[in-house]
Amino acid sequence: MVDLFRMIPCRAALSFARCLIRRKIVVLDSLEDSKLSRCLSTVDLIALGVGSTLGAGVYVLAGEVAKADSGPSIVLSFLIAAIASVMAGLCYAEFGARVPKTGSAYLYTYVTVGELWAFITGWNLILSYVIGTSSVARAWSGTFDELLNKQIGQFFRTYFNINYTGLAEYPDFFAVCLILLLAGLLSFGVKESAWVNKIFTAVNILVLLFVMVAGFVKGNVANWKISEEFLKNISASAREPPCENGTSIYGAGGFMPYGFAGTLAGAATCFYAFVGFDCIATTGEEVRNPQKAIPIGIVTSLLVCFMAYFGVSAALTLMMPYYLLDEKSPLPVAFEYVGWGPAKYVVAAGSLCALSASLLGCIFPMPRVIYAMAEDGLLFKCLGQINSKTKTPIIATLSSGAVAAVMAFLFDLKALVDMMSIGTLLAYSLVAACVLILRYQPGLPYEQPKYSPEKEALRSFTSATSESATQAIMLQGQGFSLRSLFSPSALPTPQSSSLVSFLVGFLAFLVLGLSILTTYGVHAIASLEAWSLALLVLFVVLFIVIVLIIWRQPQNQHKVAFMVPFLPFLPAFSILVNIYLMVQLSAETWIRFSIWMALGFLIYFTYGIRHSLEGNSRDEDDDEDAYSDDIDTATEEKSAIQANDHHERNLSVPFIFHEKTSEC
Repeated sequence: MVDLFRMIPCRAALSFARCLIRRKIVVLDSLEDSKLSRCLSTVDLIALGVGSTLGAGVYVLAGEVAKADSGPSIVLSFLIAAIASVMAGLCYAEFGARVPKTGSAYLYTYVTVGELWAFITGWNLILSYVIGTSSVARAWSGTFDELLNKQIGQFFRTYFNINYTGLAEYPDFFAVCLILLLAGLLSFGVKESAWVNKIFTAVNILVLLFVMVAGFVKGNVANWKISEEFLKNISASAREPPCENGTSIYGAGGFMPYGFAGTLAGAATCFYAFVGFDCIATTGEEVRNPQKAIPIGIVTSLLVCFMAYFGVSAALTLMMPYYLLDEKSPLPVAFEYVGWGPAKYVVAAGSLCALSASLLGCIFPMPRVIYAMAEDGLLFKCLGQINSKTKTPIIATLSSGAVAAVMAFLFDLKALVDMMSIGTLLAYSLVAACVLILRYQPGLPYEQPKYSPEKEALRSFTSATSESATQAIMLQGQGFSLRSLFSPSALPTPQSSSLVSFLVGFLAFLVLGLSILTTYGVHAIASLEAWSLALLVLFVVLFIVIVLIIWRQPQNQHKVAFMVPFLPFLPAFSILVNIYLMVQLSAETWIRFSIWMALGFLIYFTYGIRHSLEGNSRDEDDDEDAYSDDIDTATEEKSAIQANDHHERNLSVPFIFHEKTSEC
């Protein structure tokens, strides 16, 4: 009797744990079947990615970073940031080719590492998009107010002043109207929204081309060769004390006035300028030929954005010495400096178009992530309703737009903007980890489509996958040994996939430790303290060894339209960059993030885990069958399916179970 009472809590705990790690199987039986409207082209995706990524930051960020961190070497800062961003973009591109469905990083995590991590990812993406929408709307309102000599702000400060900590100085009615207008536009149809976005993006690109041409025409290469003596004289005339090392407060002059460390510091800031391309990954069910269009859209949009940032920053630092740049409005001041004052109106028009495209890029993916989570049962079912005429998630669009409008109306978003970074960087890290795990699995976490002429490209890997799985079953009895670390079998086995999955998780914790050490122990490392140097060497050596062990493991033979190159080095470095940037965020940001996560876990554990579509689709007997050798034989077909599922569970990795095993 005592043993029975011991078994019941144990079984309940196992069942609960399996609910948290159950994975979603995406049935790719018909890529064209979708509740949403498939009307977007590859050009639409590129315009969406460029518009979302190339926001008003290009008009402000270059001056801010060049003056404070990088000087003329800001062009290298953008290059380094672009390389780091492309690593994350390539991981998204591969998943876009593998799983062309709505959901972005949320879906990619769901099919690879399980439901709990998927909910965490989706919940944080919603936070990022809501805060992003609200902050961009307030920035649009502020920019427009600047053109009117701040008359709108002065009026609202006089008659609608708010004197509460944490709230905005005054309610921003303009930002509310803008959000509701674009949310209404999106609810009318995705094609109409795409056309509006292309117009805004085209105007923005034309203005940036004008800035580049003007900068190279009116620029002077001498601004990249300012001497240190000249800067010391400038500082002395301004009665500003020199730095501790005797140099000017404006650095040592030349192309890298603040040294390579300043260039890297600028790159860390510039990295956020490339955030936004992930909105392309939410269009999986609204784009034609998504397996090719999504990878092309992501890579091309990042390339266009890099060229724009590179060209504008080069033109800006050529037109005007970096130490004279204005941090808030560098381009208008630079044009005044070279005698082209009226050009500031062109810059203002481009800035408003950039903000409009960026705002549309923030609003667009937000309801689609909510819709995907609601369709899976993790959020309230009403949010998954699709309008029969417009084929858009209308409830999710209007409700998320209303929440963003309220935040823009009342709250001071400056303190909340850093929370956007956590959600984005966490999503980037998980997608990179998922690519590593997926590429070394012996089986696939989604079902293959049936034959049809337009999907002929998908046929080639079906037989290879089956052959790989068959040979992996033959090799499963080999067991684990130290020799298998560097001399594994030619094909992925359950043992090799388990090893890779464990090493990826360990790699993430190792990178976290390394990031904390290099952030908060930098003075100890600079002082050559023994403990800090020993830890640093240990972390670096372990990181290299783990990556090399993963590299030696056999990959799945599954082929898709796009695959991440240089595996596992590129995803591993992407994880390193993203986690390091997360550690740089302030403690206050992490406290606010914890509050948001507590609210999310309340929703998940009271509603989502019980209404999950993946849990409700399981038979009640699956729980017993998952850990028993006896499978009920109600019908011959059911018996064969359950036997196969039981066999797959025995082959699966320790913390990633086959989709058919869990029931809640």
